[in-house]
Amino acid sequence: MYPKLSFTNDESDVLPSLHVLSRVTFKQHNNCDHNALTTILTMPKTAYELEREANIARNRALLEQLELKEAVAALGMPSKTKPQKNKNTAKPVQPAKRVKREVADTPRRQSARLRLTAVDPNETPYKKRKREQEQEALRRKQEQERLEEEERSREAKKPRHQELDLMTLTDEDHLTSGIREVFEAVTHEAHPRRAASSDAFVFDSDKKEDTEVTALRERLQNLKVVARAKVTENRVYCAAYHPEKTKDLIFFGDKHGQLGIWDARAPPNESEDDEDEDAAATKEGGKYWRLQMHWPATSKSSLSCIKFDPTNSHSLYTSSYDCTIRTLSLGSGISRELFSTDNILISSIDLTPSGNEMWISDASGGVTHLDLRQDKSKARSYQLSADKIGSVSVNQVNSSFILTASNSRVLKIWDVRKLAGMKGKAGALDFDLEAVESLIASPAGKSCVRAEWPHNKSVSSAYWDPRGRGVVSTSYDDTIRLWDVSPKSLARDAPFPNFKPFSRIRHNCQTGKWLTILRAQWSLNPDVYPHFTIGDMDHSLDIFTCKGDLLVKLADKTRITAAQAVTCSHPSVVERAASGNASGRCVLWAPADEEEEEAD
Repeated sequence: MYPKLSFTNDESDVLPSLHVLSRVTFKQHNNCDHNALTTILTMPKTAYELEREANIARNRALLEQLELKEAVAALGMPSKTKPQKNKNTAKPVQPAKRVKREVADTPRRQSARLRLTAVDPNETPYKKRKREQEQEALRRKQEQERLEEEERSREAKKPRHQELDLMTLTDEDHLTSGIREVFEAVTHEAHPRRAASSDAFVFDSDKKEDTEVTALRERLQNLKVVARAKVTENRVYCAAYHPEKTKDLIFFGDKHGQLGIWDARAPPNESEDDEDEDAAATKEGGKYWRLQMHWPATSKSSLSCIKFDPTNSHSLYTSSYDCTIRTLSLGSGISRELFSTDNILISSIDLTPSGNEMWISDASGGVTHLDLRQDKSKARSYQLSADKIGSVSVNQVNSSFILTASNSRVLKIWDVRKLAGMKGKAGALDFDLEAVESLIASPAGKSCVRAEWPHNKSVSSAYWDPRGRGVVSTSYDDTIRLWDVSPKSLARDAPFPNFKPFSRIRHNCQTGKWLTILRAQWSLNPDVYPHFTIGDMDHSLDIFTCKGDLLVKLADKTRITAAQAVTCSHPSVVERAASGNASGRCVLWAPADEEEEEAD
C-alpha cells in the first residue's frame, strides 16, 4: 500500500501539483510506485500553472476588496488578511418584541365521524331508523354551520361602516390604556391651524429674501436622525404631524388600512440592559400603537390620505381604497364613517379652512364636495377628468379655488363657485364629464377652469402652499414644478393671463411598483419662509424653498437603508420632520439632544 496523501490547511502549495496529477489517469496512479508519484509531485511548475496561480491571487484580492467571503472560499485559497467589519454599514431598526396575549383553552372540534356511534350489527330496525335520522340531522346541522361560516367570512372581507372604539381598532386590550394617555395629553388645547397671509414673505429686495432663506437653512442643517421605529406593519402611504409642540406625535397610514401612531420622543419601555452593540444600534425609539382603521386588512384598504381638522386637531380624517372616509376622535377614541362610494377608490381629501367642507378625489376622475354639516347623501359629485385624479388641494386663503392633478397629465385650477351653480336633471347631484365640459364651453363657465398646465407624463401630486399663492407639482417626467399665483389673478373673474412654472427641478420620481409615489409636501408653519419636503431615491429627505432652492439634504447612510418616500413636517416647530419607507419603518429628524451631542 502506498502512503495516503494528506493536505495541510494551506492548500495553495499543493494546488498546482494537483493540477499536474490530474493529467495522470486513475489506472496509471494505481500502477505507479511511490517514487514515481513523488517525481510527479515535485515536477517544476509550468508557465500555465504559474499564470493560473497569478490569476487566482488577483481574483482573491478583488473578491476580498468587495467583501465576498463565499466567493473567496470557493476559489480554494485562504484569505491573506482577515476582513474588517464595516462599522458604517446601516442596519434597519428592529421592532420590539410584543408580549403575546394568553389564549384561553377551548375544547377541540371533534370530527363528525368520531361523533357518530359505531353501528351495532344486531341493531333492530327501530334503532337503525333512529340512527339514520340522527345522522341526517347532524349532516343538516354541519351544512348549516358551513354556510354560516362562509357568510361570516364574506362579511369579514367587507368594509366596516359602523362606529368602532379603540378596543376594536387595536384588538389588544393592554395597548388601549397607553394610547388613551397620549390622546388625553394632546387634547387639552384645540390647536387650530394658523392662517397665513397671501403677502407673507414677499420682499421688495433680494437681500431681505436671502436673509430669510439663510436663517432657515441654518436651522434645518442641525437636523439628524434622533428616533427610528417600525411604526406600521406594511408600506407607508401617507403621514400627518400633530401640531402639539410638546410632543412629536406622528400619524402614518399604511398599505393595509392600518394607522400607526408614533410618539417618537417618548421614553421607551423598560427592558433588560443589552450589551450587544448591534442590538443597541437597531433598537426602536419612542412608543407606537397600531389601529386598524379600515377593513379588510389587505391592499384593498390602503390609507390614501390623512388630514387633521383645521379648526380642532382633536379630530383626524382618513381616506382609504376601501371606498370610505372615516374620522377618529382623539377625545373619545371613537371612529365613525363620514362618507362612502360604490367601488370607487378614494385617492385624496382636503378640507376648507373652516373645517366644515371637504373635497374628495377618486380613481375614476371625479371630485366630490361634502358638507360635513349635512347628510352624506347631499354630497355633489363632478367628473372633472377621464383619468384618475391623484390629489385635490384647497386654497387655504380663498377656498373657492381647488387644484387637481390627474393621470391625464394636466394640472388644473378650478373655480368651484361655477361648479356649485350646476343644476342636474330631477335634482341629481352627480354630474358626468359631458355635463362639466358643456359648462366649461358655455359663456357662464368660461372662468370655471382658471388655469391649466400640461405635463410630459402623469401628474402625481399638486398642492397649494399655506399662503394660497404658491403651487408645487410632482410628475412622472422626473420634474418638480413651481408656480407663483398673484392674488390679483384670483380676484379677477377670468382665466389667468399667464400660468407658467417659474422653476423646474430635476428630481428622480421613478418609484416603481414597490415604493409609494413621491409627493412634495408644504410645511404648514406660517411663521417661516415657505418650504416643502420630498423624499429622494438616494435615501435622503430633501427640503426646498418656494423658489426652488435646495435648503438641506438630510441623509444618514449609517442608519437609513431605504428611500424615504413619505414625508411630513411639524406645523409649528421648524426643526422637525418625519419620513417613512416601504417596510413601515419611520424616522424622526430633529436637532440632537445635548446629551447626544456631548456623547458624539
